[in-house]
Order: sequence, then structure tokens, then C-alpha cells
Amino acid sequence: MKLSPRILDEVVHKISASLPDDLKKGKDKIEKNVRAVAEGVFQQLDLVSRREFDAQSEMLAQSQLRIRELQKRIEELEGKNAE
Repeated sequence: MKLSPRILDEVVHKISASLPDDLKKGKDKIEKNVRAVAEGVFQQLDLVSRREFDAQSEMLAQSQLRIRELQKRIEELEGKNAE
């Protein structure tokens, strides 16, 4: 997933806002470096969108339900075999 530029801007802004006053003189250069580092970190992370996460969560829930149903069916069939 490509990180939203808005989110990256917020991260850079928060970091630059927390800089001590004596470092704010080179703010533009620092922001540029922070942006480059943040982009690299975010690219290394395996991020997914909320929509994709929700879709995968739903598929997992359905799969778990199906597994429970199949386990119950197996137990029923094994019970009939034992009789």
C-alpha cells in the first residue's frame, strides 16, 4: 500500500514542530531528511489499507465458521461409524 502524502506530511510536521528552537533554523533541510527517512521506513513496513484489512478479517471469520461446521460434521460422522 502506498502511504498517503497527507499522513506523511503530518508525521513530518509533528517531528519538525517538536524540534528545539536552535534546530529550527535548518527546518527545511531537516524536514526534507525526515521525509526521506519516513518514506523509507513506511516502504519497508507491510501496510494494508483499512478496506483490505476488513475484507481479510471477514474472510477469516467465514473460514473459521466453516471449519467449525466441518469439525462438527466430522464428529457426527465418526460417532455414526463407532455405533
